[in-house]
Order: sequence, then C-alpha cells, then structure tokens
Amino acid sequence: MTRVGVDVGGTFTDLVAVRPDGTLEIRKVDSTPADPAIGLFRALDALGAEPVDVLVHGTTVATNALLERRGARVVLITTAGFEDLLWLRRQDRAALYDLARDHPPPLVARKDVIGVNERMGPDGPVLAITEQEVERVTQAVRKLAPESIAISLLFAFRHPGPEERIAAALRAAFPDVPVAASHEVLPFFREYERTSTTTAEAYLRPIVGEYVRKTAELSIQREIRSYRIMTSSGGSLGPDKAVQHAANLALSGPVGGVVAAKWLNPFLEGARDLLTLDMGGTSADASLVARVGPGWNEDGLSERTAVIAGVPLAVPAILIETVSAGGGSVASIDEGGALRVGPRSAGALPGPACYGRGGREPTVTDACLVMGWLDPDHPLAESVRLDREAAERALATLGADIPALAAGIVNVATAVMARALKRVSVARGLDPRAMALVPFGGAGPLFGCALADTLGMSRVIIPPHPGVFSAMGLAMASERTDILASFHARLDDLDRETLARAFAAICPKEFLGRSDLIITKSVDCRFAGQGYEVTVDSLWDDPEMIEKDFLNAHAERHGHADLEQPIEAVNLRIVVRRPDADTPIPIDRHGAQAPVRPGRRSILTRDGTRVEALVYPLDDLPSDLHIEGPAVLAGRDATALVEPGWRARTLRSALILIERP
Repeated sequence: MTRVGVDVGGTFTDLVAVRPDGTLEIRKVDSTPADPAIGLFRALDALGAEPVDVLVHGTTVATNALLERRGARVVLITTAGFEDLLWLRRQDRAALYDLARDHPPPLVARKDVIGVNERMGPDGPVLAITEQEVERVTQAVRKLAPESIAISLLFAFRHPGPEERIAAALRAAFPDVPVAASHEVLPFFREYERTSTTTAEAYLRPIVGEYVRKTAELSIQREIRSYRIMTSSGGSLGPDKAVQHAANLALSGPVGGVVAAKWLNPFLEGARDLLTLDMGGTSADASLVARVGPGWNEDGLSERTAVIAGVPLAVPAILIETVSAGGGSVASIDEGGALRVGPRSAGALPGPACYGRGGREPTVTDACLVMGWLDPDHPLAESVRLDREAAERALATLGADIPALAAGIVNVATAVMARALKRVSVARGLDPRAMALVPFGGAGPLFGCALADTLGMSRVIIPPHPGVFSAMGLAMASERTDILASFHARLDDLDRETLARAFAAICPKEFLGRSDLIITKSVDCRFAGQGYEVTVDSLWDDPEMIEKDFLNAHAERHGHADLEQPIEAVNLRIVVRRPDADTPIPIDRHGAQAPVRPGRRSILTRDGTRVEALVYPLDDLPSDLHIEGPAVLAGRDATALVEPGWRARTLRSALILIERP
C-alpha cells in the first residue's frame, strides 16, 4: 500500500510517498496560493504514474480563511439576552499592558445576531420555545439571507431540544445553506467558547466544503483509493466528515511534523521530551512532543482552546504556536530604527529576492544566502535557484553593511522563534533545557543550534528529510475521530458502572465491538471551583485510578495538588483510531558507508565572524560519522548548520544528533 502525504505550505508544497517496502519518494513544488488544489495535484503529477492507495492532505484553507477574514457571511442564533456574548468575550485584554490594542472582531456582524425567546437552565426549560418562535426566527433569517447559519443556545450541550427544533426548521427552509448547531459541533459547557467555535464552524464550512469536495473529486478521477484530510488533533478524516468539521481543520497544515516527531522517540538515546520547530517559507510553528503519561497527549500537549487569528476554537488540537518568522518573512527598519522580521511575507510569489521572481524586499532566506549558509547553485524546489547578488541588493535597501544586516536578520528571526518555543515550554512550567530540539521544514535545521543556544538546550536532532518532514507525518497519520461531551460529577460519587455507561452513551454504535479500531477514553478533571482542567486517561473506567492520575498530573503541571480538595469530572473524551492506518516512519539509514570527502565554504556566524566551514551531503552520510562545527549539511530538501562549538554525529536510524560538548 503506497501512502502519500502532501503538505501545502505558503511557499512550497511538499510530497512524501511511502511505499510498502519502506522506500520513499519525495517531491517539492511551488505552492499556488490562488488555488492550493493546483499545487496539491502538481505535486502528485511530479510523482508520476505510480498508483496511490492513501492520500492524506494537510491544508491551510481553513487557517487562511480565518487569517484573511474571507469566510462565509454568518447569521448567529442565540438565546435572547446573550446576543453580545462574542463581543463581551472573557472580558480580558488582548495585551495586558497595551491599552490601545483590541481583540479582533468576531466572525459575525452584530446586526446578524438573532435572539430567540427561549431559556434553558441546567435542569430543564425555564422558558419553553414555541412553534411561533421557531417560525419567527426562520423568517428573520430569511430577511438576512446568510451564506451560513450558526445556532448556540444556553445549555444546549445538556438539553439540545430547542437547538434541534430550530436547526431542523432552518435546514428545511434553506436546504442549500449550511447550519451549524452547537450541540453537534461542540457539546461542551462554557458558553463563550462553544458559541465562538460554532460560529467559526459556520464561517468556514462553505469555503472548506468547496475545497474538500473539489479535491475529493479530483482524487477519484486519479483513482486514489482513500483521500483524507488532516485535522488539528493529529488524525485524519474522510472528505464527508471533514466538510462537517471545518473548524477542526484550522491547524491541519502545521500538525503533520508533530505527528512525525512522535515516531522519533524510540531512536533518541534517552531524550523523551522534544520541542519541535517547523520553519517554512511563510511562518514557523513551535510545538511539543511530551512523554506519554497522566495529563499528556500522545501526539504532544493538547490545547483545550486554540486561538487562531484571534478566534477561540475549543476543538481537539495539538499545541501549536505560530510566528511570522519563515524563510520568506520580510525584514524592515521600524520607526524607531530597530530591525524587524515579519509579519509580512514574500510568500511564493514573488518570494524572496534571491528567487529571481521579481521580489525586491530582503527576507530571512536572502540573509541566509548572504551569510553563506545556503548554496546559490543548489535548487530549493523545481527550478528555484538562488541569486546571491539579488539577495545583496535587497539587503542593501536597509543599509550599507550587508554582512552585519544579514547577521542581524538571522538573530532577530531566532529571537522571534525562541519566544514561540518558550510559550509551549517555559510558559507551561516545562524546562526546555531537559529536552531535545527537533527543527525541520526547509529552513528549520539552519537555526537549530542558534535556538538551542538561546533556550539553554544542549541537544538538537535533525530528522530524516527535514524539509518535507511534515508531509512525512501526514503520510503516517491514522484515521481518527474525536468525540467529546460535558459530564459533571464528583469523582467520589462515581463508580465504574456509572462512568462506563456515560462513555457508552456518547460513543456512536458504529464504533462499538469492532476489533479493527482502538478506542481510548479520557476525562477532564479539576479541583472543585477551578476554572481549568487536566485531562487524564480513563483506564478501565476506574474513578480511583483517575483521581490518582489527576493528582500526579496536576502536581507535575502546576506544582501542587491538594489531597483534601474534592475532584470533579467535567468532560468526557473518546478517541477512535484505526491501528492499521499507522505506518512506522522509515528512518533506517541506507546511505553509502564509504568515507565522505567534505567540501569547504566560507560562511558568516551569527556574531558576524567569517569562518571556513566543511560542507557535507546531508542525505548521503554514513552512520556514526562525527562532524565538528562549523559545518554545513546540504540536502535535497533542506540544509542544516552545525555552528562552531557544536558537534554532530550521524545515527544508524538516519537521525543526526548535534550536541554541545
């Protein structure tokens, strides 16, 4: 079975094909921002006529729609009196010490919010909805003529009846308009997050649906047996389900590399906790792959509420922190005379100045080329060859000292990415010095040593084929369905039978009793009165074991655990996976074992010092080769840099371990 992963980035589209015998085929083509589907199938065309059994696609369609605010025009229906909920938010500031900064506006206009004369309380109806009210709401929606509809009523996660009646009436009256009801999208308590997520689902469904249906049809035409879309949780969905879970695709693109990184643990010689950094052409994505244990997600630390472009989404998602520090990020001088990198990007077109496509603004890639880290004769993708003179002309627009400017751009980009890595580690009580850094993406391995220095880390691991590592993760992603529901009860009031019945009530019957599926269960727990939760596994539905695991996880995560404080469960979670969909990462080193004769190249270090660096072929290194920095490891899909004071060693598993002695 040939499995293919395609990662559509802002600059390049990466493809990895994993054959049944474990061999790989890799392609990197230019992205087509105007229509990402073109880049997707151009990458498949570059693969040739080889049959594809499974295609897993990481798409940024949902992410870009949120960033660019080009989703559908939504009408939101909510309980009367709560029409301003999305504007009130959590009454927190966008930036604590910046009084002039505000939150981005909601995805729906205030005039497009309809209040329903009904009221549900935690124990049932306070004001029952009538047929006349359902008809009034339907007519109000008709006058507004929306492109999509969101429904989020009070306590619909526990009592969905009023939402079901309104949704049924609207679907009958407007069969061509998507209707997202909160009890279907996110049956969780917390009105703001549930309403925000449901509104985002309605906002994204038309554009995501159009893209997914188009690519699915093209996949059928190419006789691809199974086509799936990556979700924010690190699993994949078929086209039909993906269309109905558009908000779950908000982090579809960045999570592929995190999924691939979890396969590295058995080969890492004792490094169990990893920080990952995916540095592409447009942005850099930081994440974490932590040890499996109480409170930890197997694919990384899971966020309860991800914030994408200022929009809270309470969907299952791997923790991702994105910053504008990709290879195409534009460098500039601000009003105070300081050097800045990003947030603007040169993108795929025109791209960095050194691409020779008409770009004239200096970027991070231009700086790396000027410093000698990149080879002007080495193509990045398709016909992209680097023009050093064009890069120097672009940097000259910022000042006369071009080498100093190049070093400055690199250092500023490093600082921006380091902040993202700190937000997924230090800000969550985790010490990065005890972890290993896994940089990947086209530009990530160039910055591995610099980022490790900044964070006080001593180990950097370059994965196999780092430039297309996210696509490799997509090819390995399993089919996965996430099921969630609110469930409020004190643990000391629960027994195994009650908890088992609660899980059974939310698990679709189609998944029960099937030997081809792995079903895992977990519970969100908290001390009574807390406003945040810790997720722990529910092994054998044993409340006593859940309590023990919660106390351990809370102490590890937050530094304390009160043995006398009551513990309550608030949410149930079920993850359903197909184990036969998992494909182990083929990372055994098959390169030649003959001695490698390195070349030499003059490069600049981050402090502006010019040194002579050895140049090795990244993809053809033998096992157990020791390399003293400074050295450049130039590969077909990415280039790595071993800085002075660091030492690299190639492992049998095709990984490269870079350490500070």
